Amino acid sequence: MDIQIIQNKIYEIRGRRVMLDFDLANLYQVETKRLKESVRRNIERFEGEDFMFELSEEEYNVLKDRLRSQIASLEIDGKGKYPKYSPFAFTEEGVAMLSGVLRSSVAVQVNRAIMRAFVAMNNYLIQVSQYSAELAELRSRLLLVEREVRENLEAMNDLSEDVRRDFDTVFEAIGALSVKLPEARKPAQKIGFKK
Repeated sequence: MDIQIIQNKIYEIRGRRVMLDFDLANLYQVETKRLKESVRRNIERFEGEDFMFELSEEEYNVLKDRLRSQIASLEIDGKGKYPKYSPFAFTEEGVAMLSGVLRSSVAVQVNRAIMRAFVAMNNYLIQVSQYSAELAELRSRLLLVEREVRENLEAMNDLSEDVRRDFDTVFEAIGALSVKLPEARKPAQKIGFKK
């Protein structure tokens, strides 16, 4: 079974990654009703939200809106478009517990694939968090480099302004000297006989 298909059926609800009963029933090739019956017969295995919980009406309505095309209809052209009751959401631990309740060979194979999908997703999330940390470090380094470049440019501007002022002073002095030189000279006497 393709892990990607299973990963597409893992949702984030109440801050937990879960799979819904109708998706699990589809994967296990049983009716959702039969899956829920098996769970209810063995409810002590699923006590606590860390294994399974039923979606509230509000959560279910949000889910229906988000996943309208993925929710299996009860009857294609009949009475109900969506399951009559809110679905059960099974956490990773709850899905593992289902393997003790559903004992068919299909259920065993599907359960293995689901566990692999959860592990792959956990590994992916760990990698993403590592990349996020590295990216944050790179951002802080980039900001530091930007600040240093900005400070260097400001220092260069200050320096070039000082150098420009110094050159202006030198040019003014040269200009003042060139004006004074012609005034200071007496007209040169011509060489030769005077008339």
